[in-house]
Amino acid sequence: MAIITEEPDQPVPKPKPRQSEKKPTKPHKPKSSQSSTKTEAQSLGVNPFSFWFYFTLSISLITLFFVSILSLSPQDTKTWFLSLPNTLRQHYSKGRTIKVQTRPNQAPIQVFTVEEGPVVSENVIIVHGLGLSSYSYRQVIQALGAKGVRVIAIDLPGNGFSDKSTEEVVEGPNGILGRFWYVYSEIQEKGFFWAFDQIIETGQIPYEEIQARMSKRKIVKPIELGPEEIGTVLGQVIDTMKLAPVHLVLHDSALGLSANWVSKNSELVRSVTLIDTATKTEGALPFCVLEVPVIRDIVLGFSFVYAKMVNWCCSKRIGVLDADAQRVLLKSMDGRRAVVAMRKSMNYSFDIAEWGGSDGLKNMPMQVLWSAEWSKEWSEEGNRIAKALPQASFVTHSGGRWAQEDVAVELADKISRFVSSLPKSERKVEEETIPDHIQKMFDEAESRGHHRDHDHHHGHHHHGHEHGHEHYGTRFD
Repeated sequence: MAIITEEPDQPVPKPKPRQSEKKPTKPHKPKSSQSSTKTEAQSLGVNPFSFWFYFTLSISLITLFFVSILSLSPQDTKTWFLSLPNTLRQHYSKGRTIKVQTRPNQAPIQVFTVEEGPVVSENVIIVHGLGLSSYSYRQVIQALGAKGVRVIAIDLPGNGFSDKSTEEVVEGPNGILGRFWYVYSEIQEKGFFWAFDQIIETGQIPYEEIQARMSKRKIVKPIELGPEEIGTVLGQVIDTMKLAPVHLVLHDSALGLSANWVSKNSELVRSVTLIDTATKTEGALPFCVLEVPVIRDIVLGFSFVYAKMVNWCCSKRIGVLDADAQRVLLKSMDGRRAVVAMRKSMNYSFDIAEWGGSDGLKNMPMQVLWSAEWSKEWSEEGNRIAKALPQASFVTHSGGRWAQEDVAVELADKISRFVSSLPKSERKVEEETIPDHIQKMFDEAESRGHHRDHDHHHGHHHHGHEHGHEHYGTRFD
């Protein structure tokens, strides 16, 4: 008999899922990578403008660089002249330039001069100090001309409208730095896109021309003239214009620049007038301001800053427009560099007492015009100079150290009185020599005329003789 037993139901095992049916699981990232991701996200959220800040800064620097490079293109003289204020252009139109030779192996220098007054009168030459020009004395010139005095004001080389730079031939550059400087000077002279223009025109790089220019090239340097060269300039201007003897008016640092020439050529000088001339210092204008890179850019770059500086150290009454005109002339065409170079070549060991007591000057008529209202120290300096020059008359004025800007009419009146008080100058009239080739033409023409006259008289001798007898016979009858 079979026994049937019932076993409890067991759970049916579920089939295992296949490999392809497994649910994707997220890979576990290292903690360090998770933290860095969060940090980058947070930084982008905290500084949203950082990218734009650096981007704008980079673009600005690149733009500034290219603007600076383009500004190296040379400014031609015509463009510079047309950019001047009207007062400076009018002043230039009234003058003329004279060529002078300061050194044998250099090109002549153009010196600007302005003249006023009748020719048949006493000749007065005004020589300005460093950093000034004949424009600063325009009112003095007009006032003296109105009083019947012939006055000539010059712009010393490196100042005003006179030449401020010269060209010199130098050897080619050596080394990487020298080549870089050569490229910089080429950009200054010819412009930034000169080589590109040559490539477009000729289809090739001007390599041979560049090599030739590098071997021997011309560079532009600011004029560096010392007292000896300035004396040469002054003598050649007087000789060219036939002004000797002259009444010299020296202002500011002009005494130190021309004192040697005056003592060596005293026979060409009728009298000397010193206007606030500095002997121990270099002049009223602080040249240290023109040498420091950042400060000089600010002073010469803004007209009101330059005017404030002039008011503080030179003239309290000068107008903003007049000060700006002086700033423009000092800033442009290498004027600042030339003035600084000339200031370094001045003779700081100059002794005014020894100068005034020299053989040629101890009997020279002199006048010292000095500011009585600038400062106590400056008045004491004037008294010291008056004692060093016992032959000079000491006269004060009511202006500052640049008195020509403050009291021009007062200065002109005192100069005119002093010149008129002296005996009139005696000038030697020299006949102008005729060039040899022109004289030869005159001689040939004269000889041909003599031959024609001789033939004419010889052919008509008998006829003329008869007429002569008839004529005289008629008179005596």
